[in-house]
Amino acid sequence: MSVLSVLLFPFAVIFRIATGIRNHLYSIGHKKSFQFEVPVVNVGNLNIGGSGKTPTIEYLIRLLKKEYAIATLSRGYGRRTRGLRFASPSDNASTLGDEPYQFYRNFNHEVKIVVGEDRAFAIPNILQEYPETSLILLDDAYQHRRVKPHLNILLTDFEKPFYNDFLLPMGRLREGRKEVQRADIIVVTKCNEVVDEAVQKQVRHEISQYAGDKPVFFSFIQYGSPQPFQQTNVSITPHVVLLSGIAKPQPLEDYVSVNFELIKHFQFKDHHLYTIKDIAQVKNFIQNQGEKVSILTTEKDMVRLLDPKFGDLLRDLDCFFLPIEMDFVNNGVEFDKLVRNAIEKAAAESNSENE
Repeated sequence: MSVLSVLLFPFAVIFRIATGIRNHLYSIGHKKSFQFEVPVVNVGNLNIGGSGKTPTIEYLIRLLKKEYAIATLSRGYGRRTRGLRFASPSDNASTLGDEPYQFYRNFNHEVKIVVGEDRAFAIPNILQEYPETSLILLDDAYQHRRVKPHLNILLTDFEKPFYNDFLLPMGRLREGRKEVQRADIIVVTKCNEVVDEAVQKQVRHEISQYAGDKPVFFSFIQYGSPQPFQQTNVSITPHVVLLSGIAKPQPLEDYVSVNFELIKHFQFKDHHLYTIKDIAQVKNFIQNQGEKVSILTTEKDMVRLLDPKFGDLLRDLDCFFLPIEMDFVNNGVEFDKLVRNAIEKAAAESNSENE
């Protein structure tokens, strides 16, 4: 254990006591949790930082949008607005947050996108505003225990699983490892496309020490072809500058390095709000290159860079983003079946109570 870990250990103990008391009060009913008539599916994690919630939510949307009238509900992290907000054509990444705005750009004609810090307050308002809603997808609400979902999907990163992590501030866990017991399904995210059966067995064993026999699945990120920010006939150049403001950029950099000639990677913190100075720095670097260079970024970063204030700076540059989708290493059909069964059961119970 490092010296820093020793120094932070007392604070982690305090944090564990505080979160443990809070969770216990919810578990015994002293703090009120609300379960709604409409089926609610939550996608969350134990740790701070990226574990693949956005591509998982998008996977669920694609899976279920033909069967249900879906609304997504996110906190809207990083937005410059507060309170409950229903996405509309006048919104952008600043008013919704980058991830909800990404949902809006990809699915606005098929799904209702809503942001609000208080999910228990937001859900009745969603049902009032959109009474046709038959399914709500909660984005990152594992710790928001005022809402009791009908299905709780917990994500954990393959490279940094919760069972090898520690509570804040020693590690990145927002609550103790044993709280994985609240999950109905656990998905180990950001794996390679092929994961050896022996490795899967070992990971399942480690998870079972905390979650018992809860079903465990393994997923990976599939990169699509680079897409231009605006509809043009311009093709991406072999030489690229990578621009990212995400939690764990190394896998992205590895992928780009294999498929392109990576000149430089401009890295910023997760949910970074880009400034004119940031983009001017990138543009100056590109203009000093002796060859044609494209900007390549993530879809989450792209929606932030669509801010009109960057229009003049980016107008003369070839800007592309890498779309991603989540898929399963194996047993994806079983995952889909579990999700559908849980939603159908919740809907059936709600209907029987109303008869």
